[in-house]
Parts: sequence; structure tokens; C-alpha cells
Amino acid sequence: MSTHRETHRVTERGTVLRTVGSRERRSHLTAPRVPTVGIDIGGTKVMAGVVDADGVILEKIRAETPDKSKSPKVVEDTIVELVLDLSDRHDVHAVGIGAAGWVDADRSRVLFAPHLAWRNEPLRDSLQARLAVPVMVDNDANTAAWAEWRFGAGRGEDHLVMITLGTGIGGAILEDGRVKRGKYGVAGEFGHMQVVPGGHRCPCGNRGCWEQYSSGNALVREARELAAADSPVAYNIIERVKGNIPDITGPLITELAREGDAMCVELLQDIGQWLGVGLAGLAAALDPSCFVIGGGVSAADDLLIGPARDAFRRNLTGRGYRPEARIAKAELGPEAGMVGAADLARLVARRFRRANRRRVERYERYERYAQAFRAGARTRSTPEEPGA
Repeated sequence: MSTHRETHRVTERGTVLRTVGSRERRSHLTAPRVPTVGIDIGGTKVMAGVVDADGVILEKIRAETPDKSKSPKVVEDTIVELVLDLSDRHDVHAVGIGAAGWVDADRSRVLFAPHLAWRNEPLRDSLQARLAVPVMVDNDANTAAWAEWRFGAGRGEDHLVMITLGTGIGGAILEDGRVKRGKYGVAGEFGHMQVVPGGHRCPCGNRGCWEQYSSGNALVREARELAAADSPVAYNIIERVKGNIPDITGPLITELAREGDAMCVELLQDIGQWLGVGLAGLAAALDPSCFVIGGGVSAADDLLIGPARDAFRRNLTGRGYRPEARIAKAELGPEAGMVGAADLARLVARRFRRANRRRVERYERYERYAQAFRAGARTRSTPEEPGA
């Protein structure tokens, strides 16, 4: 397996310790300040890092995600190798995984992953059996939102909604320091809210889903359609890709928009306006204090966020008579999911440390009893001296 490594600080060789899963609610402030491993599993890469209690990445490595046609075990092999690699150099106390897919409410099974061959996959137990390491599994949008709440753009917010704009739209809800996962663990799938009845067909099977109008896929689709039609407004981007329309990508559109290309600026404005429409709907339903916008498309900054804020204000129910949620760009970038997974895993390390301490205390009591028993046995077996 080929991996890419980035080292920020190297510690002594250590061992990954065992722990058990736990809710994150009771306070991260009392969690042990120990390093943990966070793993972010996406459609193209698996990124793993050792993260300290302040959200600082001590070391980061990554590998390509095995092809989705391969068995789940192939992906698990990649995860195992990364964890063992990091545990060779760091005293790691827990491991958290952020997976791009639906994770059940117990955070043990990946119910469905669109880019991987996981269908009701018992990921946590499978990895624990192979590593003898307890694994905390969560949706990657949940872990990213947790990281932004702890260390990024959502610090200090008690009602936060995160939107991740990438290939599609992911999302997460945090209230009073707790991730809201829903009854079955799949809350936050905002990208599949219907915003245009009978609109564009979505891979989920429905039509008019929000992510068909405000996502990386939507951005690229619109640009390629204009280029394929040989529109005069698309001449600049056609020239940039030398006529090879499949080479048009989201980062290229953002780059040209920053250079002032009118078509690319307009396309990002369209995406931003649809983003604002969806945020207004979420505000009506959830009434958060803050929306954090992350994912690859958010790299467009105010080219995207500015139009989103304008559309949000225009479409907000009760506008002018209610406080408006703050809309902020995520601060932690593509590492947010990894950092959040590591920090959530730190919370379960507390229970391990308590359980481990109890095991040690039991062992010490047993040793004292055994020593007393052996001492008593030696006394009874010692023959009395003559004349005693």
C-alpha cells in the first residue's frame, strides 16, 4: 500500500489502547488530554492522523481508497495498516472513524456507503476483532461538524448546523454540545430534500434534490453543458481545457471565477443562491444560531458565501422579525472530519481509562492476597525448632 506521510511532531513508540464506545455529551472538557487517531474515509482517499487534545495534528498519513468494486475487507486492510503505522510512533489511546455513508445510531455499522462496498457492514466490530482496538464510527459530516464546533468556525455556538458541499451535500446538527443523529442514525441528509418538484434526477432515485442545484456536481454539470453547447460565454473555459470538456472541474471553475471569468462567477452565484434557499428552509425547521459551510466547493469563499447570505435573507421565513443565523465558512478544511473523529474518540478514552484503572486495582488486590496466602503457606510449612 502506498501512503503519503506528513509529520508535525514525532513521539516515542506507543501502543493503541482498548476502550469502549460512549456518547459524547458529557463534557469534552473532562475528557483525558491524550492523543487519539482520527480516520476520514472518503471515495478517493483514506486519511489518518494522530491528534492532540487541542485539535493539533501531530502526524498525518493517507492512502488511496481501494476501488469500490472490491470487498469491504480490502478497505479494512487499508485502515488497519494506517492505524498500526501510527501506533508504532505514538502513545494513542483511542481511534475514531468518520465514514462517508450512513452509520447506525449505535455507531457500529455502516448501513450504506455510496462510494464503497459497505452495506450493513459491522465496521466497528470487524476492526476491533483485527486490531484489538476499540473503534468509534460516525458519519464524516458529523465528525467534521464536531471539529468545527470544538476548534473551528462554530466555537461557542450552542445550536449549529454544518453543510458540506462536495460531490453532493452532507450535513450535521449539533445542539448543546451533542451531535443529533436521529432515531436511526441517519439525520443530516439535507442534500436529498426536494427543492424543485420534478427537477433534475438525483442518483438517490428522486428528482429535484437540493444537491442537484447546490453542489460540486451541479457546478460542473452546468459548466459542461454550456461548453458542450459551444456557448460564447464558455469560450474561456473551453480554451483552458483545450476543448476537452470532461476536464472541466470544480476547482478550475473556482480558479477562473477568481480571475474574473464572467460565466464562472455567475455559476458560483447560482450555486450560492440555491445554497441560501436551502439554508432558509433549514432555519425554518431547526432555528440554529450558526450555519458552517464546508466541503470542497466552499473554497470559493465569498464568490459562493456572499450570494448564499443574500438568498438566505430573501427567503427566510419571518425575515425582519427574527434573529438571523450566522453563515460562516468552515476553518479546518479537508482535515475537519479526521480531527473531529479523533476528538470524539478521545471522549470514549475516558471510560477506558476508568475501566483499565479498575482492572489494575483488581489485579493489585489479587496480588496482595496471593502474596499473603503464599507467606501464610510458608509459615505453616516451616518445621518448629527443637525445644521451641
